[in-house]
Amino acid sequence: MSDFRPVRSLVRGLDILSAVNRRAGASVSEVAEDTSLSRGTAYRMLETLREAGYLFREGSDGRYRLTIRVRGLSDGFSDESWVPRIAKPLIEQLCRELVWPIAVATCYGINMLVRETTDKSSPLALRRYSGGFRVPLLGSSSGRVYLAFCSAEQRETLLEVLARSDAHPSDALARNRATVDKILGEVRSNRFAVTSRPDLNDTSLAVPVFSGGRVFAAVVLRYIDSAMSANDAITKYLAPLRATAERIGQEFQLSNPEETRPT
Repeated sequence: MSDFRPVRSLVRGLDILSAVNRRAGASVSEVAEDTSLSRGTAYRMLETLREAGYLFREGSDGRYRLTIRVRGLSDGFSDESWVPRIAKPLIEQLCRELVWPIAVATCYGINMLVRETTDKSSPLALRRYSGGFRVPLLGSSSGRVYLAFCSAEQRETLLEVLARSDAHPSDALARNRATVDKILGEVRSNRFAVTSRPDLNDTSLAVPVFSGGRVFAAVVLRYIDSAMSANDAITKYLAPLRATAERIGQEFQLSNPEETRPT
């Protein structure tokens, strides 16, 4: 019979890394809940992993996120640190210039996941969303931008899944390929997408973010319908949106030259 006993602190550390990875960033309370540890123990473990360079703590919300150093533990690591390091400062700067709320979103299954927003600092946000909010692919400007510029293979797969989905009313659009092809063709031609929610008096304008020639995210501006027409919004805000999207892509590639795109 073996006398071997696992090193429990090591096992706990790996459990914590897994919990943070699953949530794409987690608070002390969330980690404690996911790992069945006390809040005090979870905090000490998180801070130990942060000191070791495997986690960093976002100052604005106190959430812990994985660093690129974790990539050395697994080829399957999905690097999320580009959002607070690169995207967040740039969309905050853009929000200060344009005042309207700005967000950055990436594809997550058959939705777009809002990774970061400036809603808290925009006085013009009717409703304040935060990171983690999901919007439908075909029913959002960010989703339409992503579908228009992702690879043909990925687009076909996503549209096939959406055609069988009833998770959101806009998913039904995927059953009419002629309409979808027309919508996405216009987005590719314009290199932006606009969608409106009349029930919320809300319109969004999105542009793609590229790295290594591949789309990986969208930068989105939301504005109040009654404040301006879509043409006015495009005239005023499309150029600065594109400039910010370009900088996000460039800075990601500069900081991760070996990457073709983040996930």
